Amino acid sequence: MTSLDKPTADQDSDSKAVTEAALFEAFGGVRGLVETVVPGLLFVTIFTINKDLHMSAIAALAVSLVLVVVRLVMKGTVKHAFSGVFGVAFGVVFAMMTGNAKDFYLPGMLYTLGLAVAYIVTTLCGVPLIGLILGPVFKENLSWRTRNPGRKKAYAKASWAWGLILLAKCAILFPMYWWADTTKFGWVLIALKIPPFLLAVWLTWVFLAKAPAPIDVFAEMEAEEKAEKEAKAARTEGAARHRREA
Repeated sequence: MTSLDKPTADQDSDSKAVTEAALFEAFGGVRGLVETVVPGLLFVTIFTINKDLHMSAIAALAVSLVLVVVRLVMKGTVKHAFSGVFGVAFGVVFAMMTGNAKDFYLPGMLYTLGLAVAYIVTTLCGVPLIGLILGPVFKENLSWRTRNPGRKKAYAKASWAWGLILLAKCAILFPMYWWADTTKFGWVLIALKIPPFLLAVWLTWVFLAKAPAPIDVFAEMEAEEKAEKEAKAARTEGAARHRREA
């Protein structure tokens, strides 16, 4: 490899910056974390104070709706806020149906378990889930599967990291769901919201920052379309010149 082939420090820095920006966009950034944590935090706080399931559930649902409204007013991306509303709504329904405040957290736990399994199974099948999630963000779609093996390997490592981290989280929470009281269980669950997520995101950033650059399939399609238009224009001009000469 010549000096021209080797990535420069600036290129490496650019790659890391692009990866960081893409992860920030895909996972919602700081606001996304806040929208994920606040409803559950409000629920467990109110329940710790007065043990009132209905008040705790209504407050959690109300604040999640407020977060969506704020997103709409600020004309921001609402997918993370809406996903939070649906998660809280399912939790409220479960808790109200059973009368057990711990069931407020059960849909989220089942979702986490399902997601962990999905990360692992898709990786074993050769189509790591994190690649399916981030491919469109990096404008590479599924090109990494057949055209960029180094990137596919990085996505596989990242998906394994997500799957194992989420499984470890479930291994802590599900036993506590059965034996811990609601208040203790709620606070542990809130404490485990952000750290595992940040660890998984950081590992994803590490793996992808060292991987080959993504193939911008959108740019390729635009280039092909431009070349086709230019070729068509050249043929048209050639035909016109031929008629004039004839």
